[in-house]
Amino acid sequence: MHTKKLGSAARFGPRYGAKLKKKVWEIEKLYRNRRLLCPYCLNKSVKRVASGIFECKKCGKKFTGNAYTIK
Repeated sequence: MHTKKLGSAARFGPRYGAKLKKKVWEIEKLYRNRRLLCPYCLNKSVKRVASGIFECKKCGKKFTGNAYTIK
């Protein structure tokens, strides 16, 4: 199975090289994670809505951060 190493970046197949696919996999792993901590209610239910925009599913607050993470 080829998807174990690269996860969601395996969709690129043999294109773009291993280093770039590994970087994409690391970034996607960060922003798809729901373990981001909300700065308002301190709950781990933050989801990325768009580039740099995050929303807490519990308190409903929207806030900004870096492109892929809150920090």
